[in-house]
Amino acid sequence: MTTTSTDVSQLPPKQKGRWWRRWGEETFSAYLFLLPSLVIFITFTFFPAIYSMVVSLFRWNMPSKPFFVGFENYIYLFTDAIEAPLFWKSFLNTFYFALGVPINLVISLLIALLLNRRLAGVGIFRTTFFLPTITSMAAVSVVWLWLFHPADYGLFNSWLIAMGIPIQRWLRDPVLAMPCLIGMGVWHGMGYNIIIFLAGLQAVPTTYYEAAKIDGASPFALFRHITWPLLGPTLFYVLTVGMINSLKAFTEIDVMTQGGPLGSTTTLAYLLYQNAFQFFQMGKASAIAVLLFIMLLLLTWIQFRFVDRKVHYE
Repeated sequence: MTTTSTDVSQLPPKQKGRWWRRWGEETFSAYLFLLPSLVIFITFTFFPAIYSMVVSLFRWNMPSKPFFVGFENYIYLFTDAIEAPLFWKSFLNTFYFALGVPINLVISLLIALLLNRRLAGVGIFRTTFFLPTITSMAAVSVVWLWLFHPADYGLFNSWLIAMGIPIQRWLRDPVLAMPCLIGMGVWHGMGYNIIIFLAGLQAVPTTYYEAAKIDGASPFALFRHITWPLLGPTLFYVLTVGMINSLKAFTEIDVMTQGGPLGSTTTLAYLLYQNAFQFFQMGKASAIAVLLFIMLLLLTWIQFRFVDRKVHYE
């Protein structure tokens, strides 16, 4: 028995009017519910993004009036003898800081595998690992600032003294400053990734493991051929979101190093802040914001273009 769909054009005028009226009411209701989110998105995301693109075409050194210069701000960032080296150094520092993402991913996955077991008090451990995530980044940065204090009463230096190792300058050392920030970032973001990985692990059907164990599969084989492929969407999500968040990190840098020492921790996000709110060069700051947006857009596209191909969706 076959069914045929009703052709709206063949309906009597009265029924056709009812169909269009019902469709109009549903559409109006949908947009009415979306209106608060649309207003927030347009006001705080879409409009500022478009406005930044427009301002990037002006030379605006506050409080003077802006005047149109076209792409001069972009050319200045890439070619100026003083500004270009700082821009490229900030560019490299941005990706240097992003190295914490794969480190975070590996550690979080290992801990999630351990917390996925049925152990006494495992809920307490899960909560403990998640607590740093819900803690303010500014507060966390202040705590870690004291942990990395270069004097002998800094916690890490006190440990070095106890082991007979010379104390380190940590955040005041151009070589150690960025690794310190990466370590703090890994610790702070680890809890969120662990929870996401736990959700992904618990979504894997247990029947796959049971069948593989009957065939004599080793624990490594279970992880290699079942857990890892089926965890693909979760890994892809964590990697994409982690890269975006790391490339626009600001709070920890502002609180702990202010871009120093010697610009070793100045990223594009912090360089943007300096130009906008310290030097009041809004045109150049907007140009940096646009370049950062393009960089994030390209990086996300590359991830979806190449990494997403290897993700197995059940």
